[in-house]
Amino acid sequence: MIQIKLVRVRDVMKTEFDRIDGIMTVADALRNMKHAEVRALLVNKRHADDEFGIVFLSDIARHVLAKDRSPERVNIYEIMTKPALTVSPQMDIRYCARLLGRFNVYRALVIENDDVIGIVGFTDIVLQGLSYLHE
Repeated sequence: MIQIKLVRVRDVMKTEFDRIDGIMTVADALRNMKHAEVRALLVNKRHADDEFGIVFLSDIARHVLAKDRSPERVNIYEIMTKPALTVSPQMDIRYCARLLGRFNVYRALVIENDDVIGIVGFTDIVLQGLSYLHE
């Protein structure tokens, strides 16, 4: 029988990402962005009963650039997705891939103890997950 190694989201997620406030303008968020390779910005909760949001670079392209809107005049809250799809760091990457596909999104926030500890996407799952499976 073939033994398949269990690879968890924690093993492949990106742990460095940018956190922003929803009231920031798109221009300010992009100027402060340090981790462009993640291709997404985490939007902080406004209070304890709020949810995290996420804005993808593709959202900025679709809702700002393509519509010829000024990034200086568009706030993040106008184009973000909220609540963001979230997963557990303990989740098997195969189930994570299925969940992302089911909701037609490319990235999800990884939540532990009610805080974001990472971001995971199809690229992370495929490129890093397959290397773990073949160790």
